Amino acid sequence: MTSRRCDGCDTKVKIAGGIGDLWSRSWGPTGGMLLELADGSDHFLCLDCVDRLPDDREPTAADVDALRVPDEE
Repeated sequence: MTSRRCDGCDTKVKIAGGIGDLWSRSWGPTGGMLLELADGSDHFLCLDCVDRLPDDREPTAADVDALRVPDEE
């Protein structure tokens, strides 16, 4: 399985499918999805971050930015 980092929390997320799954026989679900938001921006988000997007309006890139955890000093 291949992976990609979530644009919200920067967690490494598994992506199912593709040639890598044929050789590893590592079948499983994808842990995220690519979303096109109301402002036209595209973001790959893990399922936890998708759940954290606002429900009362169309999400935008600013909402994805708000998901990011600030670096601890």
